[in-house]
Amino acid sequence: MTKMKSMKIPFSPPDMSEEEAKEVREAILSGWITTGPRTKKLEAQISKYVGTVKTVCLNSATAAMEMVLHLLNVQPEDEVIVPAYTYTATASVTQHVGCRLVMVDSQKDNVEMDYEQLEQAITEKTKVIMPVDIAGIVADYDRVYEIVERKKSLFKPANALQAKIGRIVVTSDCAHSFGAVRKGKKTGAITDFSAFSFHAVKNFTTAEGGALTWQLPFGELRVKNEELRNYMPHVPYVEGETWNELLYRISQLFSLHGQNKDALAKTKGGMWEYDIIGPWYKCNMTDIMASLGLVQLQRYPKMLERRQEIVARYNAALNGLNVVLLNHKDAEHCSSHHLYMVRLPGKSREEVNRVMEQMAERGIATNVHFKPLPMMTAYKALGFNIVDYPNAYHLFENEITLPLYTRLTDEEVDYVINNFVEIIKNL
Repeated sequence: MTKMKSMKIPFSPPDMSEEEAKEVREAILSGWITTGPRTKKLEAQISKYVGTVKTVCLNSATAAMEMVLHLLNVQPEDEVIVPAYTYTATASVTQHVGCRLVMVDSQKDNVEMDYEQLEQAITEKTKVIMPVDIAGIVADYDRVYEIVERKKSLFKPANALQAKIGRIVVTSDCAHSFGAVRKGKKTGAITDFSAFSFHAVKNFTTAEGGALTWQLPFGELRVKNEELRNYMPHVPYVEGETWNELLYRISQLFSLHGQNKDALAKTKGGMWEYDIIGPWYKCNMTDIMASLGLVQLQRYPKMLERRQEIVARYNAALNGLNVVLLNHKDAEHCSSHHLYMVRLPGKSREEVNRVMEQMAERGIATNVHFKPLPMMTAYKALGFNIVDYPNAYHLFENEITLPLYTRLTDEEVDYVINNFVEIIKNL
């Protein structure tokens, strides 16, 4: 093979432009840099983009997932089911609220959770199931809801919100899947609650940040005073407030110390006085972060198109080789094309690590998604053992993730492909 010109290919740098820099500068010079008008504008635009009524912008997807458990008032005896094959944030939020973590294995040769095991894992204590849209590929939520309906008789609601939902709550870990579509619906509007990540390595970024959306059939119904008393008795009742409005208001309380006025509201003449409704948390988004998001959202359709082009080039080049690819697009779904995860069947973790080392020697950064949670010290300490999750381990043992970001040029994509193909052929 002709020697290739050496290049330096990082794994996933953010796609920033002069437009983002300009909007951030304007936010800084506006005199308002914490949660304010730009954050509220971004919330409205995200709701319009994904197809929900309300969005709460926060400092991370982790905060959004934890927020769901607080909104549901999940208790220590309650169980939350997550896949073993995911990043720690999906599971760690259960420990933040002190409830019981339940993990299920993956399907064989499929990054989605094993739905048969999921059904078997449900008990009378199960309150939430949290599937993960790995690599931006939307999980099979139709299957999840079928299971939830079959297990409906086991569900024991503990407050008015849980009773209103009337079954186990389905929360999407959409950290990877902003903009992904399944059966005509975007993530964020598919499940009861959805948590997005806008971290620096994500397709759409606010540097750090995330958002919570929800899609509840009773969202536009008015909350009755007795329902609120049964749900959050310390939160003041507002006549005529809908469930969507109430959940948004409580999310604001949870994200800002339980303070019933944010900084913007307190700037109005004579409006300094506030109350602390509960001794809660601090996870709000700032207007500086939101200013990045406002521009990113305008650019996002083109950014998704470029990701699809790169994935198509990778797929075409690796077709026919001994490489297992993910299905990012078909008649039923289109992922956000967040990660290009491949597996080298028959190879060990050590052999794939050597591929990664050789790629690095040629200037190409790669990664691994994911080391299953039961292999991590924190989850071993909770009693989890990887031998109970053989499919998750099987997915991990020969996985490698290639660079995928919108500023990759065609020449750089070819450089990644040519080097990767040459290295794996020489294994």
